[in-house]
Amino acid sequence: MIRVAVDGMGGDFAPQFVVQGAVQAANALDNLNITITGPEEAIKNELCHHKVAAGKISICPASEVIEMSDSPVQAVKKKKNSSLSVAIQLLKQKKVDAVITAGNTGAAVVASTLNLGLLPGIKRPGIAVMIPSLRGITIAIDVGANIDPSPEHLFQYAIMAETYAHYILRKKKPTIGLLNIGEEESKGTDVLQETYKLLRDSGLNFIGNIEGRDFFSGKCDCVVCDGFSGNVVLKMTESILELMVTVIAKEIGKRPVARLGAFLCRSAFEAIRKETNYEEAGGAPLLGVDGVVIISHGISSAKAIKNAIKVARDSVAQRLNDHIIEGLNDHLRTDAGSSPASIPAPKANL
Repeated sequence: MIRVAVDGMGGDFAPQFVVQGAVQAANALDNLNITITGPEEAIKNELCHHKVAAGKISICPASEVIEMSDSPVQAVKKKKNSSLSVAIQLLKQKKVDAVITAGNTGAAVVASTLNLGLLPGIKRPGIAVMIPSLRGITIAIDVGANIDPSPEHLFQYAIMAETYAHYILRKKKPTIGLLNIGEEESKGTDVLQETYKLLRDSGLNFIGNIEGRDFFSGKCDCVVCDGFSGNVVLKMTESILELMVTVIAKEIGKRPVARLGAFLCRSAFEAIRKETNYEEAGGAPLLGVDGVVIISHGISSAKAIKNAIKVARDSVAQRLNDHIIEGLNDHLRTDAGSSPASIPAPKANL
């Protein structure tokens, strides 16, 4: 049985959509037990509106809530009994196998890093997101956990992304690209140039630098970038998609013929919507921490929460973190029993 803790108060529509998504996951997915953290009465009031098999969902009380506007480090330190902190503590104590949160991303990164620690050999965690491309799903890392990475951090991100793409996305030999301002080896900052050399000389399936125009082309299976650039690209993408939908709908509404054409193309539009919908991915794994943590979008619907729980279940079932450690050993020849001397609080800016 895989045990998943869900931050019941994380997200713009908590606890309603969080509980609804947890119920959907409990009813649809086998080998799963869900614990929802948060104010007990509030969670119970939401659960009473749904039917779920006995014993599949339980509540772990938490009296505090970390707001989206809270300072991540201060919130984690001061709100020890928040729904997020309680969920992370359950994971730390091995009472659950994974955590899902749609709350404050920075707080999730800080709480996970400081309480769970990092996998042996990992220097910094990274947030990975699934990006739809012309050739299937591409994984991009990092998109907000580490805005000032070193070449070693980026190299480790590549290893973690390759592992995720292989074991979770089922890609046989994932290709890796380094996001840069040009394809030439000499392009970019000193950090990117040094990272290029590390990737080039590794056993990874590195195809070289890729530019922003390649982000959605499917040119590679894994895109490695710093948290600052990755976060800008991610949020800009969200605004572009919103703009396109608004403009297309506006133009279609101007002419009857266009409305007829849109009706005839309804199935195609629906397929595109599904392909680009964040709900399908569910959440972004925080790779590198010593535990499975999935960070969902703040506006997550019940469907997104359900899919995030599925991602967490699959990550645990596939022993993702064990494979990441194996990948580090293979590529870095480090001692799997060693760990960083200290774990700095990350500068999460998502």
